Amino acid sequence: MEAVIFCGIQAAGKTTFYLQRFFTSHVRISLDLLRTRAREKLLLDACFSAKQPFVVDNTNVRRDERAVYIAAARARGFRVIGYYFVTEPKAAFARNRTREGKAAVPAPALFATQKRLEPPTLAEGFDQLFRVEIAEGGTFTVTAVDG
Repeated sequence: MEAVIFCGIQAAGKTTFYLQRFFTSHVRISLDLLRTRAREKLLLDACFSAKQPFVVDNTNVRRDERAVYIAAARARGFRVIGYYFVTEPKAAFARNRTREGKAAVPAPALFATQKRLEPPTLAEGFDQLFRVEIAEGGTFTVTAVDG
């Protein structure tokens, strides 16, 4: 049983990474799709009840935001793995400009999210933590974060 928590600003590659790594094995829990915390809670509870692996694909840039998911997952015996998506805000803004419709995030929102970012640490309760960066050709470089 695995709970995966993504952390990173908008357009850092989180959803693309999910599609490449977790689409066939983990339920995607995303406020972009679910729109409300009530719906998010329902889906999380269903994953906990079914012992279904899941990925929380939100920005989760603050420690207190991540703590809610970490505590709930650990209380139910899930292993908690974090992925921290590191990107330059200007690069994220450039990627964001290629998005269409509601998927495009207003520039002030993206830069405000960057200002609120508190990089995750193992001490928050993750069993494992990885740093993810976008590499050439749309691939990702994933590096384990040690103590």
